[in-house]
Amino acid sequence: MKLPVWLALVEACSAGGNLRPDLAKDFAPTGRLRAAINFGNPVLAQRDPTTGEQRGVSVDLARELGRRLALPVELIAYDAAGKVVEAVRTGTWDIAFLAVDPERAAEITFTAPYVVIEGTYAVPVDSPLRSIEDVDRDGVRIAVGAKSAYDLYLTRTLKHARLVRAATSAAAIELFQREQLEAVAGVKQPLVQFAKSVPRVRVMDGRFMAIEQAMGTPRGREGAATYLGPFVEEMKASGFVASSLERSGQRDAAVAPPSRTR
Repeated sequence: MKLPVWLALVEACSAGGNLRPDLAKDFAPTGRLRAAINFGNPVLAQRDPTTGEQRGVSVDLARELGRRLALPVELIAYDAAGKVVEAVRTGTWDIAFLAVDPERAAEITFTAPYVVIEGTYAVPVDSPLRSIEDVDRDGVRIAVGAKSAYDLYLTRTLKHARLVRAATSAAAIELFQREQLEAVAGVKQPLVQFAKSVPRVRVMDGRFMAIEQAMGTPRGREGAATYLGPFVEEMKASGFVASSLERSGQRDAAVAPPSRTR
Protein backbone atom coordinates (compact mmCIF):
# COMPACT_ATOMS: atom_id res chain seq x y z
CA MET A 1 0.00 0.00 0.00
CA LYS A 2 1.31 3.43 -0.94
CA LEU A 3 1.84 5.68 2.08
CA PRO A 4 0.24 9.15 2.20
CA VAL A 5 2.79 11.83 1.36
CA TRP A 6 2.76 13.27 4.88
CA LEU A 7 3.40 9.87 6.46
CA ALA A 8 6.18 9.03 4.02
CA LEU A 9 7.92 12.30 4.89
CA VAL A 10 7.62 11.69 8.63
CA GLU A 11 9.11 8.20 8.25
CA ALA A 12 11.91 9.52 6.03
CA CYS A 13 12.83 12.17 8.59
CA SER A 14 12.94 9.69 11.46
CA ALA A 15 13.80 6.38 9.83
CA GLY A 16 14.47 3.63 12.32
CA GLY A 17 13.12 5.82 15.13
CA ASN A 18 16.29 7.93 15.20
CA LEU A 19 15.97 11.58 14.32
CA ARG A 20 18.81 13.06 12.30
CA PRO A 21 21.08 15.09 14.62
CA ASP A 22 21.09 18.06 12.24
CA LEU A 23 17.28 18.15 12.33
CA ALA A 24 17.19 18.09 16.13
CA LYS A 25 19.66 20.99 16.18
CA ASP A 26 17.57 22.92 13.66
CA PHE A 27 14.55 22.56 15.92
CA ALA A 28 16.32 23.20 19.21
CA PRO A 29 19.75 24.85 18.98
CA THR A 30 19.82 25.19 22.81
CA GLY A 31 19.13 21.48 23.34
CA ARG A 32 15.59 22.19 24.60
CA LEU A 33 12.49 22.56 22.43
CA ARG A 34 11.17 25.95 23.53
CA ALA A 35 7.46 26.18 22.73
CA ALA A 36 5.69 29.54 22.84
CA ILE A 37 2.21 29.00 24.30
CA ASN A 38 -0.38 31.78 24.01
CA PHE A 39 -2.65 31.53 27.03
CA GLY A 40 -4.51 34.58 25.73
CA ASN A 41 -6.40 32.23 23.41
CA PRO A 42 -8.30 29.78 25.66
CA VAL A 43 -9.27 27.60 22.71
CA LEU A 44 -5.62 26.60 22.33
CA ALA A 45 -4.24 26.68 25.87
CA GLN A 46 -5.54 26.89 29.42
CA ARG A 47 -4.22 26.90 32.97
CA ASP A 48 -5.95 24.98 35.71
CA PRO A 49 -7.11 27.70 38.13
CA THR A 50 -6.25 25.54 41.14
CA THR A 51 -3.08 23.68 40.21
CA GLY A 52 -1.70 25.93 37.47
CA GLU A 53 -1.36 22.90 35.19
CA GLN A 54 -0.88 23.88 31.55
CA ARG A 55 -3.07 22.09 29.05
CA GLY A 56 -4.81 22.43 25.70
CA VAL A 57 -4.17 21.45 22.11
CA SER A 58 -1.06 23.59 21.65
CA VAL A 59 0.47 22.21 24.85
CA ASP A 60 -0.30 18.65 23.73
CA LEU A 61 1.18 19.22 20.27
CA ALA A 62 4.36 20.71 21.75
CA ARG A 63 4.83 17.75 24.06
CA GLU A 64 4.13 15.20 21.34
CA LEU A 65 6.65 16.88 19.04
CA GLY A 66 9.23 16.88 21.82
CA ARG A 67 8.59 13.19 22.43
CA ARG A 68 9.19 12.38 18.78
CA LEU A 69 12.31 14.52 18.62
CA ALA A 70 13.58 13.05 21.92
CA LEU A 71 14.00 16.60 23.18
CA PRO A 72 12.99 18.09 26.54
CA VAL A 73 10.16 20.60 26.10
CA GLU A 74 10.11 24.01 27.74
CA LEU A 75 6.72 25.76 27.64
CA ILE A 76 7.09 29.54 27.48
CA ALA A 77 3.89 31.32 28.46
CA TYR A 78 2.55 34.45 26.77
CA ASP A 79 -0.72 36.29 27.30
CA ALA A 80 -1.10 37.59 23.74
CA ALA A 81 -0.24 36.40 20.25
CA GLY A 82 1.35 39.73 19.40
CA LYS A 83 3.91 39.19 22.17
CA VAL A 84 4.77 35.78 20.71
CA VAL A 85 5.43 37.39 17.35
CA GLU A 86 7.60 40.10 18.90
CA ALA A 87 9.64 37.45 20.73
CA VAL A 88 10.69 35.72 17.49
CA ARG A 89 13.11 38.61 16.91
CA THR A 90 15.02 37.80 20.09
CA GLY A 91 15.29 34.05 19.47
CA THR A 92 13.26 33.24 22.56
CA TRP A 93 11.29 30.30 21.15
CA ASP A 94 11.70 27.44 18.66
CA ILE A 95 8.08 26.62 17.82
CA ALA A 96 4.88 28.62 18.23
CA PHE A 97 1.13 28.23 17.81
CA LEU A 98 -0.34 31.21 16.01
CA ALA A 99 -2.95 32.25 13.50
CA VAL A 100 -1.59 32.42 9.97
CA ASP A 101 -1.21 35.99 8.76
CA PRO A 102 0.79 37.47 5.86
CA GLU A 103 2.43 40.08 8.10
CA ARG A 104 3.61 37.40 10.52
CA ALA A 105 4.81 35.18 7.67
CA ALA A 106 7.65 37.62 7.01
CA GLU A 107 9.34 36.30 10.17
CA ILE A 108 7.67 32.92 10.77
CA THR A 109 7.31 29.85 8.55
CA PHE A 110 3.83 28.41 9.08
CA THR A 111 2.44 24.94 8.57
CA ALA A 112 -1.03 24.39 7.20
CA PRO A 113 -3.61 25.07 9.95
CA TYR A 114 -4.54 22.41 12.49
CA VAL A 115 -7.56 24.22 14.00
CA VAL A 116 -9.97 26.79 12.57
CA ILE A 117 -11.84 29.14 14.89
CA GLU A 118 -14.09 32.14 14.27
CA GLY A 119 -13.47 35.83 14.78
CA THR A 120 -16.61 37.77 15.63
CA TYR A 121 -17.97 40.71 17.62
CA ALA A 122 -19.74 41.23 20.93
CA VAL A 123 -21.90 44.34 21.29
CA PRO A 124 -24.29 45.79 23.89
CA VAL A 125 -27.53 43.84 23.93
CA ASP A 126 -29.53 46.88 22.78
CA SER A 127 -27.04 47.87 20.07
CA PRO A 128 -28.50 48.87 16.67
CA LEU A 129 -25.69 46.83 15.09
CA ARG A 130 -27.38 43.58 14.08
CA SER A 131 -25.08 41.96 11.52
CA ILE A 132 -21.34 41.63 11.00
CA GLU A 133 -21.53 44.05 8.08
CA ASP A 134 -23.22 46.69 10.25
CA VAL A 135 -20.13 47.12 12.38
CA ASP A 136 -18.00 48.82 9.73
CA ARG A 137 -19.67 52.21 10.08
CA ASP A 138 -18.46 55.71 10.83
CA GLY A 139 -18.50 56.37 14.56
CA VAL A 140 -18.19 52.71 15.58
CA ARG A 141 -15.29 51.97 17.92
CA ILE A 142 -14.08 48.38 18.18
CA ALA A 143 -11.93 47.16 21.08
CA VAL A 144 -9.29 44.66 19.97
CA GLY A 145 -6.18 42.96 21.35
CA ALA A 146 -3.13 44.60 19.78
CA LYS A 147 -1.38 42.54 17.08
CA SER A 148 -3.88 39.69 17.41
CA ALA A 149 -4.84 37.92 14.19
CA TYR A 150 -8.13 39.76 14.11
CA ASP A 151 -6.44 43.11 14.76
CA LEU A 152 -4.18 42.53 11.75
CA TYR A 153 -7.12 41.41 9.60
CA LEU A 154 -9.45 44.24 10.60
CA THR A 155 -6.67 46.79 10.12
CA ARG A 156 -6.49 45.68 6.49
CA THR A 157 -10.21 45.40 5.83
CA LEU A 158 -12.20 47.97 7.83
CA LYS A 159 -13.06 51.13 5.92
CA HIS A 160 -15.11 53.19 8.40
CA ALA A 161 -15.02 51.80 11.96
CA ARG A 162 -12.09 52.63 14.25
CA LEU A 163 -10.03 50.08 16.17
CA VAL A 164 -9.17 50.82 19.80
CA ARG A 165 -6.32 48.58 20.91
CA ALA A 166 -5.57 47.01 24.28
CA ALA A 167 -2.48 45.04 25.27
CA THR A 168 -4.27 41.68 25.25
CA SER A 169 -7.59 40.23 24.13
CA ALA A 170 -8.76 40.00 27.74
CA ALA A 171 -7.84 43.64 28.24
CA ALA A 172 -9.83 44.50 25.10
CA ILE A 173 -12.98 43.13 26.74
CA GLU A 174 -12.28 45.28 29.80
CA LEU A 175 -11.71 48.30 27.55
CA PHE A 176 -15.00 47.65 25.73
CA GLN A 177 -16.84 47.74 29.06
CA ARG A 178 -14.94 50.60 30.66
CA GLU A 179 -15.11 52.98 27.69
CA GLN A 180 -18.59 51.84 26.61
CA LEU A 181 -17.38 51.13 23.09
CA GLU A 182 -19.71 49.97 20.35
CA ALA A 183 -18.10 46.53 19.85
CA VAL A 184 -15.28 44.23 20.86
CA ALA A 185 -13.63 41.85 18.38
CA GLY A 186 -12.24 38.48 19.34
CA VAL A 187 -12.33 34.72 19.19
CA LYS A 188 -15.92 33.50 19.38
CA GLN A 189 -15.59 31.10 22.33
CA PRO A 190 -14.26 33.56 24.94
CA LEU A 191 -16.72 36.21 23.75
CA VAL A 192 -19.57 33.74 24.27
CA GLN A 193 -18.32 33.05 27.80
CA PHE A 194 -18.09 36.80 28.44
CA ALA A 195 -21.67 37.33 27.23
CA LYS A 196 -22.93 34.54 29.49
CA SER A 197 -21.51 36.36 32.52
CA VAL A 198 -22.68 39.81 31.41
CA PRO A 199 -26.35 39.72 30.33
CA ARG A 200 -26.21 43.20 28.82
CA VAL A 201 -23.85 41.91 26.11
CA ARG A 202 -24.62 39.70 23.11
CA VAL A 203 -22.40 37.96 20.57
CA MET A 204 -23.23 38.55 16.92
CA ASP A 205 -24.20 35.70 14.64
CA GLY A 206 -21.70 34.87 11.93
CA ARG A 207 -18.05 35.83 11.70
CA PHE A 208 -15.84 38.44 10.10
CA MET A 209 -13.00 35.94 9.59
CA ALA A 210 -11.97 32.32 9.92
CA ILE A 211 -8.87 32.21 12.10
CA GLU A 212 -6.52 29.46 10.92
CA GLN A 213 -4.30 28.32 13.77
CA ALA A 214 -0.99 26.76 12.71
CA MET A 215 2.40 25.77 14.06
CA GLY A 216 5.34 27.95 13.15
CA THR A 217 9.11 28.16 13.31
CA PRO A 218 11.41 31.17 12.95
CA ARG A 219 12.35 31.89 9.35
CA GLY A 220 15.59 30.19 8.28
CA ARG A 221 15.02 26.85 10.00
CA GLU A 222 14.19 24.98 6.83
CA GLY A 223 14.74 21.47 8.20
CA ALA A 224 12.40 22.09 11.12
CA ALA A 225 9.76 23.67 8.88
CA THR A 226 9.90 20.74 6.45
CA TYR A 227 9.35 18.26 9.30
CA LEU A 228 6.55 20.25 10.93
CA GLY A 229 4.29 20.25 7.88
CA PRO A 230 3.83 16.46 7.74
CA PHE A 231 3.73 16.31 11.54
CA VAL A 232 0.68 18.60 11.63
CA GLU A 233 -1.05 16.61 8.89
CA GLU A 234 -0.53 13.40 10.87
CA MET A 235 -1.85 14.98 14.06
CA LYS A 236 -5.05 15.97 12.24
CA ALA A 237 -5.51 12.72 10.35
CA SER A 238 -4.86 10.48 13.36
CA GLY A 239 -7.46 12.19 15.56
CA PHE A 240 -4.82 13.59 17.93
CA VAL A 241 -6.01 17.20 17.49
CA ALA A 242 -9.69 16.29 17.82
CA SER A 243 -9.04 14.27 20.99
CA SER A 244 -6.99 17.08 22.53
CA LEU A 245 -9.73 19.63 21.83
CA GLU A 246 -12.28 17.30 23.40
CA ARG A 247 -10.19 16.74 26.54
CA SER A 248 -9.72 20.47 27.05
CA GLY A 249 -13.43 21.21 26.60
CA GLN A 250 -13.09 23.02 23.26
CA ARG A 251 -15.80 21.13 21.42
CA ASP A 252 -16.82 24.09 19.27
CA ALA A 253 -13.39 24.41 17.64
CA ALA A 254 -13.03 22.68 14.27
CA VAL A 255 -10.10 20.54 13.19
CA ALA A 256 -8.71 22.04 10.00
CA PRO A 257 -9.17 20.02 6.81
CA PRO A 258 -6.20 18.16 5.26
CA SER A 259 -3.75 20.37 3.44
CA ARG A 260 -3.85 20.06 -0.34
CA THR A 261 -0.22 21.04 -0.69
CA ARG A 262 1.41 18.54 1.69
